[in-house]
Amino acid sequence: MYTVELSEQELRVVIAALEAYLGEFGHDEADTGRLIRAVIARVQRARAA
Repeated sequence: MYTVELSEQELRVVIAALEAYLGEFGHDEADTGRLIRAVIARVQRARAA
């Protein structure tokens, strides 16, 4: 496991980048989409904490 400290602005960029990346995958890459959505959810939970 890795720990990375990010500023609020950097965290917003990471979330936006992940959401943009997610948009590049179709239904044929469902597992990749699920993984990206899970990472987005973890980042958003960390942001809320």
